[in-house]
Amino acid sequence: MITIIGDRELITPCEVAVKCALPSVRAMVAIELMNKHSLKQAQAAKLLGISQPAISLYQKKLRGNSLDLWGDPEIMASIAKQAKFLVNGTAPARNNLVWFCAICKTLRAKGYLCKIHKDLDPALDIEACGFCKDTENDGNGQV
Repeated sequence: MITIIGDRELITPCEVAVKCALPSVRAMVAIELMNKHSLKQAQAAKLLGISQPAISLYQKKLRGNSLDLWGDPEIMASIAKQAKFLVNGTAPARNNLVWFCAICKTLRAKGYLCKIHKDLDPALDIEACGFCKDTENDGNGQV
């Protein structure tokens, strides 16, 4: 949902995350599942709840490559842990939702989505914004 403020559309950080972060994170988990756990594309797709053709696109880097997170040790550790949980079936499905929200929050706090947000909303002043990096923000506009 795009919110209108005055004469300007406001794109929320969650929209940026859904468009860019979620595919990148899913691609990383898929690659982890296939490379470290020797799963086939269809098996990885089933664990992630997506299609096998989506996994193929991730593997070919035709989808899910808008964020390069491979060099971030904290993100990589989280990806590896999530892939292990998925393979072992040790976490309830709800934990997958919680994990995706947590990794998104981490990406936002680290500023990974700011430039993409600026590209989508050129009027946004990312230097003055700080919304995603504010760990005190309760999501209700109150800090």
